[in-house]
Amino acid sequence: MSADSSNLLQTPLFSLHEELQGKMVPFAGYAMPVQYPLGVMGEHNHTRESAGLFDVSHMGQVVISGEKADEWLETLVPGNIIDLKPGRIRYTMFTDENGGILDDLMITKREDDIFMVVNAACKEQDIAHMRAHLPDHLTLTEFDDRALVALQGPKAAGVTARFVPGADEQDFMSYMEADILGVPCFISRCGYTGEDGHEISIPADKAEEICRALLAEPEVEAIGLGARDSLRLEAGLCLYGHDITTETTPIEGSLQWSIGKRRRENGGFPGADVILEQLKSANVDRKRVGILPAGRAPAREGAEILNADDNVIGVVTSGGFGPTFGGPVAMGYVKSEYSENGTDVFLQVRKKKLEAKVAAMPFVPQRYYRKPK
Repeated sequence: MSADSSNLLQTPLFSLHEELQGKMVPFAGYAMPVQYPLGVMGEHNHTRESAGLFDVSHMGQVVISGEKADEWLETLVPGNIIDLKPGRIRYTMFTDENGGILDDLMITKREDDIFMVVNAACKEQDIAHMRAHLPDHLTLTEFDDRALVALQGPKAAGVTARFVPGADEQDFMSYMEADILGVPCFISRCGYTGEDGHEISIPADKAEEICRALLAEPEVEAIGLGARDSLRLEAGLCLYGHDITTETTPIEGSLQWSIGKRRRENGGFPGADVILEQLKSANVDRKRVGILPAGRAPAREGAEILNADDNVIGVVTSGGFGPTFGGPVAMGYVKSEYSENGTDVFLQVRKKKLEAKVAAMPFVPQRYYRKPK
């Protein structure tokens, strides 16, 4: 244990992380494992090849209940929530009046309410944002008595199915409730690694028992924040506070695919005028793109992106070595005229100007499970 935990929150799995020799670091106000003895590279590769178990209990879990909760929620996000069928999940974001992104989140429509997972660093402000707009007939409940874990990788669903028969047939971005070892759990087929797998919400007092059982399966290893970051970067997935912020709109962030067709026509969410005008005109000053450095040196967050004349045209927002890709990968924002795939750019790394290209994301294929029609 290397983090001073005196002023940090702990997840229900804190003791298990210590037992597993997790290297604990401060993250979003929590003491979280950045890696285990297997190391970041080993954990990354294990997840891509088999199954990795991540503690994401620092994320916020929220339920909105009451009549027409979906209609109300649509007034805060650009995603299509009303038409979402029960048992389905949608990725969307809270936006502000200027079109900036307050947070990105997962929304699940259940039979009688809405279940949401929001980012750890944003959960207090997200809940305050919702409460400020919440009508009297709706109830917001934050679950502070549940853990959340992600089991990810090509063998993850098969492991889950040993505890929940049929879990391997569950469709991508779908939700079900089932018992694991007699404990009622929320099971979502989603994740943030680019791999197949599940996110499992567990009552806090049973989380360690269930995680020990999952880790006892031969395919499963505990995975820390370091590999979680390299996995999501290779998959081209944004990290809130870095790749998307209140200073970026969904269109600048190349997230226009998340805006529902009906929402594009009718608006009705914060910043709609700005966002829909950008969408219609395809006119933004900058865009989020993938970047491939030419050599072996990774470009980290904050590295300037230059054109051939040494003019700054953008900045790297996430970058590092992609173990599966086999080289450095990055994403960032460039002026729109430089955003076409294949465009030559340069990176300012440790006072050196390195060659790079704008490239399509994801850098490695996403392998989400799609149920046969």
